[in-house]
Amino acid sequence: MTSTAPSPLSGRETDPQPPGWPQRLRRFGYAPRPVIGLRERLVPPYAKPSERIWSVFGLPPERVEPLLRHAAWLGPLLVALVAGALRFWNLGEPDAVIFDETYYAKDSWALINQGYEGAWPKDVDQRILKDPSAVPIPTDPGYVVHPPVGKWIIGVGEKLFGFTPFGWRFMVAVLGTLSVLMLCRIGRRLFRSTFLGCLAGLLLAVDGLHFVMSRTALLDLVLMFFVLAAFGCLLLDRDWARARLAAALPVDAEGVLRPDAHVAQTLRLGARPWRIAAGVMLGLAAGTKWNGLYMMAAFGLLTVLWDVGARRTAGAVRPYRAVARRDLVPAFVATVPVALVTYVVSWSGWIFTDNGHFRQWASTGPGRETSWGFVPDWLRSLWHYETEVYEFHVNLTSGHTYQSNPWSWLVMGRPVSYYYEDPKPGVDGCPADTRGNCAAEVLALGTPLLWWAGCFAILYVLWRWFFRRDWRAGAIVCAIAAGWVPWLLYQERTIFVFYAVVFVPFLCLAVAMMIGAMLGPPGTDERRRAVGAIGAGVLVLLILWNFIYFHPLYTGTLIPMDEWRARMWLDTWV
Repeated sequence: MTSTAPSPLSGRETDPQPPGWPQRLRRFGYAPRPVIGLRERLVPPYAKPSERIWSVFGLPPERVEPLLRHAAWLGPLLVALVAGALRFWNLGEPDAVIFDETYYAKDSWALINQGYEGAWPKDVDQRILKDPSAVPIPTDPGYVVHPPVGKWIIGVGEKLFGFTPFGWRFMVAVLGTLSVLMLCRIGRRLFRSTFLGCLAGLLLAVDGLHFVMSRTALLDLVLMFFVLAAFGCLLLDRDWARARLAAALPVDAEGVLRPDAHVAQTLRLGARPWRIAAGVMLGLAAGTKWNGLYMMAAFGLLTVLWDVGARRTAGAVRPYRAVARRDLVPAFVATVPVALVTYVVSWSGWIFTDNGHFRQWASTGPGRETSWGFVPDWLRSLWHYETEVYEFHVNLTSGHTYQSNPWSWLVMGRPVSYYYEDPKPGVDGCPADTRGNCAAEVLALGTPLLWWAGCFAILYVLWRWFFRRDWRAGAIVCAIAAGWVPWLLYQERTIFVFYAVVFVPFLCLAVAMMIGAMLGPPGTDERRRAVGAIGAGVLVLLILWNFIYFHPLYTGTLIPMDEWRARMWLDTWV
């Protein structure tokens, strides 16, 4: 046998193994990642603010615990209250039919009153604004190119508050406010942080594009609401499924959860109500505008990959095979057929009134002579209607002053002017002593600093997804890509930047995630945390200031022409 001889230089025994690189890097501030248990990997706990934060405000520990317990809802509700106050303030102004409200406000009024859209005469908008009760609803069917869900929702506001600008904008403002509340809660669950969730909601509350769309009777904000709701349902389903797996895994003698290949590969998760709810939301999204179908495909793939990750974490040796056997068919049934049924039900007004456009195509029109006679007339008529609408959309290439290429959306290259007036001094509220004319505009422009920061945030979440395999970043990337990339395939089609509102909530999540990285991970030293907090605070304050600065252009507020020109930062905004 050999023994370790004393070192002649130190008088001590020599170290048989030199220190590893993590120990050597400690002197430079390196701290190894903490080991996370299996239960925490499957169902991560929510982060708790540092006790030092509460000491700054002079709060004793016995008051902190109740505050933390209610902060999960109090914070989001406070942010949503601010968002609602902004959106409902002076909602009826401008007292005009702005941009495509000329279609959706009138179609919604007809739909909510008679079950189908009518063929409105041209130049009727001013008569409606003057005296809506004097304008009869046309009984002749109108040809419309969007499904009815969004118009049903707009019509509810008109039924409650009348056929007025406030009435047709009311329900859109409600959904815009609720979407801020949802994003706070979704961000909290995604990041396991109430602070980052509320920050994402606050960013959405002060985004100019979301703000303008929340105050305008168009369909895209309604589409965004249902897409966000579907994402939230799938996020709840993810946590539910992983908790079910964690409950089924064995626990060793020390109470530690252990992976088990048999359980991970064979466990049936049973009924998943949140996934079914997501199917309903996706059906309502597609029933508002067809690009909701892209979100359905992307979210369907996302939820299946989440199942793969859950079973792999639980110990499955072949997680893809396990998901294909146990989860794939239930996931399909809970989303696609449910969404399809929801979509068809949304056409019930057209189906049961018998007077809608193309409604009698299969019974008394050209479609009556067919070998598909065993299919109900209403279904064949609906299918024909949908094919006609598809042809309209793919061939919509007529130019428009405010159309834009999707490549320019992220930098807000070409916003859309919904409303513009330039009265002379002393006319229509323009002060008589104003030099030059005044200007009142409603401009569908995202808060520039938020969107420009969002470009860097997208690069950050891409990096987190590719190199750190962060599922949260992957989910954000998936949602942004599903709302943006499909439009790149239609370069010849007439498209507008306000279509981007469907992925604005996920852009805000990306910025919130980037700000979280600026603040630093748990355990960060005070100097690093202070520098990150200053940088993050400055960024958020600049975004808030930017929204306030452009607020007159979001609300149609009358301002001097010089002030309007000062806000035209890019030539393409004019």
